[in-house]
Amino acid sequence: MILIAGLGNPGKEYYLTRHNAGFILLDKLLGNLGVKDRKRKFKSKIAFASFAEKSILFMQPLTFMNESGSAVLQARKFYKNEIDRLLIVHDDIDIEFGKIKFKKNGGSAGHKGLLSIAHLNADVKSDRLRFGVGRPPGIKAVANYVLKNFSKAEQKELDLLLAAAIDAIKDYISFDIDYCMNKYN
Repeated sequence: MILIAGLGNPGKEYYLTRHNAGFILLDKLLGNLGVKDRKRKFKSKIAFASFAEKSILFMQPLTFMNESGSAVLQARKFYKNEIDRLLIVHDDIDIEFGKIKFKKNGGSAGHKGLLSIAHLNADVKSDRLRFGVGRPPGIKAVANYVLKNFSKAEQKELDLLLAAAIDAIKDYISFDIDYCMNKYN
């Protein structure tokens, strides 16, 4: 089984923020796959689907970004050896808005959600899909920037960018991280 965790913060006030790129992308992907049945488990909203003859567990931790690791750890403990791949989908300020980049393992680069997952799941090797949200202009604080909604101009482009990211995740499911790194990076 493949576990795909989209990171974000719960609550309507956070939904269209840059930090919720993982939540937004998973919602669009689940809609694209026709998945309507979701439930709460592992301190998360979860859904199951099949694609390319593979079973997938999708999760959106409802623990707030900085505690995402506890939810991912619960799912990994419950499914033990059934999970053979883990993809974390998250925002990244070091990538230009709308660009995506796959990464195999690696550090958190200061991303608190990734740090939480790495800290609680030290033995877990995870792949990542980094969705670029760009750097804040000037010397604006990063935390304030990622917790702001996408700008009106960004929102106009978002659906097209998310569609491309959905195709990338489908390739990840069908093939593997190396294939995706070669194709999309």
